[in-house]
Amino acid sequence: MLERGPEMTEIEQRNIHGLPVRIVNTRPDIQTEQVVQRLAAALGLIATYAPRCFRRLHQDLAGLVVERFACRGAFFPDTRACLVELTFTVNPQHTLPEIAASIVHEAMHARVANWCGTLPPEHRAREERLCRRAELAFGLALPDGGVVVERARASLTLSERDVAPVVDWRVAARRVAEVDAAARRTQ
Repeated sequence: MLERGPEMTEIEQRNIHGLPVRIVNTRPDIQTEQVVQRLAAALGLIATYAPRCFRRLHQDLAGLVVERFACRGAFFPDTRACLVELTFTVNPQHTLPEIAASIVHEAMHARVANWCGTLPPEHRAREERLCRRAELAFGLALPDGGVVVERARASLTLSERDVAPVVDWRVAARRVAEVDAAARRTQ
């Protein structure tokens, strides 16, 4: 289903690998079909190289949302949605294993939320390391997972503060809006 939202936002509902996906494309320079293709390929990697994790996606997540955001991925416990960032999904500098690893990471947040509910802030670093270990295991299972393994291992060496930094989401959202406004001006 295709809808048009404000400012020519394209909103599309899909079912990819059995998961409901909502794509909110606010960028005229991004083709929604390219988002669908890369997301499907990334989910295919998870299904092939981490089948147990893939099965859990269907249990732990209500679905995926692809839209602009201030980081690669996020898990929203209130809706049980896994966000995959729009520009990250189509950026050719990021590989399909990286996109898949981001989903594996956020799916681990979903699994923790299903087990324990929302953890208090003092456990954020521990939860983040658990998610990075899931990424590492996934990267090691991939034939071409080197970039995933390298990023996960580097993250696991970070301090408590750096592995789970506090983010001012208002500042982050403002920066995303500035980048998007500049992209629209160049169209």
